[in-house]
Amino acid sequence: MQRRLAQEHWTIRKPAVVGRGGMVSTQHYIASEIGAEVLRDGGNAVDAAIAAGLAIGVVEPWHSGIGGGGYMTVHLADSRTTKVVEFGMRAPFASTPDDYPLDPDQGITGAGSFNWPAVKGHVNVSGPLSIAVPGYIRGAALAIERFGSKSWEEIIEPACRLAEEGLPIDWYATMHITNFARGLSRFDGSKSIYLPDGYPPLGAGEGFVNRLPLTQLARTYRSIQSEGPNAYYEGSLAERIVSDLNELGNKISLCDLKEYQPFVREPITSDYRGATVQTPSNMTAGPSMQQSLGILKHHTFASDRPSADDVIAYVEALRQTYEYRLSNLGEGKTQTEETHTSHLSVADDFGNMVALTQTVMSPFGSQVVLPETGLTMNNGMMWFDPLPDRPNSLVGGRHPLCNMCPTLLFREDGTRFAVGACGGRKIFPSVLQLTSFVLDFGMTIDEAVHQPRVDVSGNENVWAMAHFSDDILDALHAEYETTKVRKNGLGGNQFAVPQMVAAQPDGRFEGGCYVPSPHAAAVAVTN
Repeated sequence: MQRRLAQEHWTIRKPAVVGRGGMVSTQHYIASEIGAEVLRDGGNAVDAAIAAGLAIGVVEPWHSGIGGGGYMTVHLADSRTTKVVEFGMRAPFASTPDDYPLDPDQGITGAGSFNWPAVKGHVNVSGPLSIAVPGYIRGAALAIERFGSKSWEEIIEPACRLAEEGLPIDWYATMHITNFARGLSRFDGSKSIYLPDGYPPLGAGEGFVNRLPLTQLARTYRSIQSEGPNAYYEGSLAERIVSDLNELGNKISLCDLKEYQPFVREPITSDYRGATVQTPSNMTAGPSMQQSLGILKHHTFASDRPSADDVIAYVEALRQTYEYRLSNLGEGKTQTEETHTSHLSVADDFGNMVALTQTVMSPFGSQVVLPETGLTMNNGMMWFDPLPDRPNSLVGGRHPLCNMCPTLLFREDGTRFAVGACGGRKIFPSVLQLTSFVLDFGMTIDEAVHQPRVDVSGNENVWAMAHFSDDILDALHAEYETTKVRKNGLGGNQFAVPQMVAAQPDGRFEGGCYVPSPHAAAVAVTN
């Protein structure tokens, strides 16, 4: 059978890390080391997760940052409870569907893999009107206040220092900036930071890095440190943020910032193969993750590794779930009062675990950097369905449906896992399969992150990793005409970008990360 040739011709392995004292796995080695250092200094998993999350927003601003939002699932050993901290983005109160008129000449847009009807000028995808009210700082502060053990000033200090040092530029960072230079060049604030002489920055070569100054962002971080996290939402810093936004044409007001509130909620908890699975609820992919697991319960996994029948079972569960998700879910139908990403996973020696997913949405979010504060802002308005009167349609003040799915697993043998991913609609298909790998097949973290996966994300395509065995690829092609094979490649998140840690009953920890990435790393407190 003839198949499309892949453009990358290597097989990459990144062995999982094993150690004691705790484990941190993130998309950037600097953030992972910062999180591990917090654990070495006596902090808990929440302290380490927030410190690493704040740091990764500096060193990989194309993925996430304090101009965005996120969700954290945290297991607390002392109380043996799990909570979810919700700090997703929200539409400005003044936003209306009239701000985002449909473009009948464009049909369906693939921007962000949402396949919504196109909006004129794609103003919901990039630029000022794509920016939603950010929740990151208040969410991080709430997590530290409720569940952390260190002060806010201590936790944000490493990120402050990183911002003062500047954005590290190696070849991988240059690649990301180059890929999105056209969009960044549209806005003066973005251009001044990421394209300072009109061109993407170059690394120093020979394995060394250069640095891009982040002067305004460094001042913003120090303000939030010295004045407290509320400075982002009230006071002079908030006024500068809103002034920048309004001058660019965004509708976020001081009232939007002041009234923004994160929430602590209960997770959705289910039993799967005797294990406990806990996910966020409300506006995340957690309900869809749980729905898919409910479907997979009826499938028998008969061998020690996924077979063709097993992979087809994944496809069918994902297709059925996405059909329901895209037709029925959104804040317009929720019964509760409210409702390019990073994921990091942390386990500490006290028994706490954290799965934290944070985002500015697309690479570089809206592609707008605010001139006075240096904030790279999200494009969270892209999450809304631009058609009116649907479950996920835009209403001022509403939270959109999102794809984040930070998940905790508790296996019968006492092993505990924290898992999640970035990658938009690809997130929960990735988390679903990784969950199955460790619960249905008893895989180690090393085995799970190297096991090939499929992606089914709400359209007709079935994407399969190229390193599946021939018999599985042949079975997929025979069953689905839309099967497409591709490498789990270096430059993107073709099958999502997972980070996963495990805490073993004997006190050992194992951590795995996105295999092709040169930046992603798992770091143990002691090896």
